[in-house]
Amino acid sequence: MRRPDDGPDTKETSSNTVESALETLRRHGDRITPSRRQLLHVLFGTPGHWTAEELATRVQRTTPEVHLSTIYRNLDELERLGIVSHTHPGHGPATYHVASVAHGHFVCGTCGDMLEVPDSLFSGLARSASARYGFEIDPQHFAVMGRCRRCAEPG
Repeated sequence: MRRPDDGPDTKETSSNTVESALETLRRHGDRITPSRRQLLHVLFGTPGHWTAEELATRVQRTTPEVHLSTIYRNLDELERLGIVSHTHPGHGPATYHVASVAHGHFVCGTCGDMLEVPDSLFSGLARSASARYGFEIDPQHFAVMGRCRRCAEPG
């Protein structure tokens, strides 16, 4: 899976640094624990999409006593506050990333590369789903499976 975030910026959130994320937590009455602080440093310091297990491994390099269950609880709270988002990239586990930029995802079913695409690409689909079915889609939450340009090329 490709890790660098190279999709265009389309929407800023209020938490695009570790300090602004900590301030968001404080405003909502959340404690700033060492594990939560370290998780934020990992998330903001390593752009991309990471599974909870990958994040736990990185956090445990400096804070070995942090359990995977703590990572999951912190990710749930950070997502509730709009600091992180998660995506289901096809057949693998959910991945998490900083939510400072709204985007959707294309995942190649052949090589596993993930491509970030602007939310605006899904605007027509969102309008159609709403008008025809009364259903609101969340393109940030799921990935559209297909084949990347490299894998789709013949020969």
